[in-house]
Order: sequence, then C-alpha cells, then structure tokens
Amino acid sequence: MSALQKTILSMLLWLSAFVTPTAHATLEIEISGGSAQQIPIAVVPFAQTGNLAKVSDVVAADLRRSGLFRVLETAGVANHPTELSQVKYGEWSALQAQALVIGRVEPLSGNRLKVSFQLADVLKQQQLTSLEYNITPNQLRMTAHKIADAIYQKLTGEAGIFASRIAYINKSKGRYALQVADADGENPQTVVSSNEPIISPAWSPDGNKIAYVSFEKKKPIIFVQSLMTGQRLTLANFKGNNSAPAWSPDGSKLAIVLTHAANSQLYAIESDGTGLRQLTKSSAIDTEPNWSPDGKWIFFTSDRGGRPQIYKVSSMGGEAQRVTFEGVNNFSPRFSPDGKLLAMIRQDDGKFRVALQDLANGQVQILSDGAQDESPSFAPNGRMILYATRAGGRGALAAVSADGRVKQRLSESGGDVREPAWGPLLN
Repeated sequence: MSALQKTILSMLLWLSAFVTPTAHATLEIEISGGSAQQIPIAVVPFAQTGNLAKVSDVVAADLRRSGLFRVLETAGVANHPTELSQVKYGEWSALQAQALVIGRVEPLSGNRLKVSFQLADVLKQQQLTSLEYNITPNQLRMTAHKIADAIYQKLTGEAGIFASRIAYINKSKGRYALQVADADGENPQTVVSSNEPIISPAWSPDGNKIAYVSFEKKKPIIFVQSLMTGQRLTLANFKGNNSAPAWSPDGSKLAIVLTHAANSQLYAIESDGTGLRQLTKSSAIDTEPNWSPDGKWIFFTSDRGGRPQIYKVSSMGGEAQRVTFEGVNNFSPRFSPDGKLLAMIRQDDGKFRVALQDLANGQVQILSDGAQDESPSFAPNGRMILYATRAGGRGALAAVSADGRVKQRLSESGGDVREPAWGPLLN
C-alpha cells in the first residue's frame, strides 16, 4: 500500500469511527486572537419589537468573529439612538468608538419588515453609509449578515463574507447528511442524507449547486444537486470509483477522479456529465484536484514521487509539475480566491495541520495547531480558511485567518462534522 493510500485510508477510518448521540446542527463559535489593529465599533441595539432575531446582536457577532473589529459594550451609554439626528457623538467618543452602527426594524403590511441601518464615523461626526431592506421575517438573520457585510466593506475596503454559506458533512446515529448553513453555522439545511457515506461537497461558482460523492449505491458516485429545486444529476457513474469533484471557475466543467481505466487519475467532464477527457496519465495515484482561479491549472495530490505531494497540470492535460517540496506529506490543495496562496494539509511528526504556501516565493506557514486537521477551504474574500479538526473526541469545524492571527472553533452540539466547503459570495 502506498503512502497516499495509507493517508486516504486513515482519513476514511476517521470518518467511519464517528459515533454521535444527536442530530442537533447548531454550530457554537469560540474566537481567539485578533488583528493587531482592531477597529473599535459600537453597535447600538436596533429598535425592534416582537420575538424576532436581534439584528444588532447578529451584526455585532459577525464583526467580532472577523477579528478585525473590537465591538464595544453599549449598555453603559444612556442614549441609544435609532437615527443619526439623535446621536450625541461625545458619548461615543468617550467610549473610544471610531464607528457607530444604529438602526431599526419596523413592521410593514403583508407580514413584511423594513430594516434600516446607518453607519457613522464618530470622529468626523458624519454618515458613512446607510441601507434599507424590505423583507419577510424569515429573511431577518440573512439581512443582518448583509448589514455586517456592508459595514465590513465600508471600513476595510474588502468584501464581507457574513452572508455567504458553508457546506459540511454531518454524521449522526450512523446516518450521513450533507448540510448547508449560514457562515455563522445558523439555519442549517439538509441537502441530502443517507445511511451510506457522503463525502467531498463542492460548491458551483454561482452558489446554486453542490457536487458531492455518495456511496448510496454501494460504490462512490458523483452527483450534482440544485439547491433551488432539489433536482439531482448523476455526473459520473463510471466503472470503478468516481470521486473528488472540483468545479472550474466558470462552472462549465468539473475535474474528477476516476479508476475506471486503471488507478486513480484526473479527468475533466462537462457539468452536464458529457465530454469526459483524461488529464493525467501515470502509474501513481492522482487525486484531490483543485482549479486555479484563472482556469489554466489544476493542482492535485499525487504519490508519483513516492509520498503524497502536490503537483499541477494544465487544465488541458499534459505533463505534471511538482509544487511542494517541504514536509513529509502534503495534500488537499486549495487556492485562495486571488490565486496567490495555496492552502493544504501538511503531515509532519504524525500531525495533520493546515499550511499556507505563497506561490510567488514558496514560503510556507503552518496555521492550525491540531493533530488531525483536514479539508481546508478559503472564505470567498480569502481572509479566513475553514477546516475540519478533532475536538473532545468528535469532529468539529474550525477556522483560521490567512495571517494566522484569528482562530475560531465551530463545534457542532452533539454531532460529528467534517469536510467543510465555504460557498461563494451571493449576489
């Protein structure tokens, strides 16, 4: 058995060993660390009535979770404005706030709500941005995430990712489920479930579909499922194993791994399941493809050098080139959205940890501190990396910033989770 086969087998054994008592899917978030220069911001409780999600609480939690903001306690301030005309800037300046968020939630006819907010610069005493949303009550949390995104982008110049979604595999009571949740772990929805393993979820670039591998027919088959309609396409059911789907940047095709002709090799296939084309031809095991953002390259894991390392091949196929040279084993390559960084899992001293390689200079930084970390996935703005780890004897999700300063633990209550994938930004 090759080193790569042993590595994959160990991860599959980890999956099969999961035992969980419940199917509760809420993710609990713990945060450690932060940016060296956090922006002090005050999020005033929004004016709202009824038993609804507190918009300001969600906004504050999102900003705090990014590690770039120091969310200030506002309970000690007597004046809680809901309009800029009511703001007494001296009070917020005394609190050392540089930015101030105020807003309200108002009922409209037809069981709808108007959510409005304003972001102010405390030092300059002027408005930075404001928005209004006409929504249904079940859109309240997502609207709060969009408000946090607007604040984040205005104050940092980068796109926010709070309104994006994550996918992951949850195993409970011997049953597997592919679930999709908000980026903070709330509102989990089951896309598909089975008594047989489900692995390798992969988002389409538009966020409307997920490709995954299911063993429901006693062999690995790749499916593509619409999140809007639930319609499911059998993408690859060739002889042997069908695995590791990865979307091209334009969503027109996928890279997949097949064993139908020999050992595991990379292929490209159109998103409708036609036009199969072989990309690699070797006597090694080639697996875990990932497209470069420009669509020119596919990075993958191979043991063609004797141990698992990361290689790249033209998206048209051809000769492979080795990418990683440090570390005992490297696998699971994942590109940052700008194509400058490569996240991976590095095995050294018996530990599997998330590493980040600068593709320009080759420098590598170890980001996680677990012993069984796996499946790194970049946030759509490239700021954070989501991954799976082990905590308290069960699977958990965690995240780390690309600079290593901010660490999060997203532990599912009563469940074992793994193989996370961070979805794209939604329009």
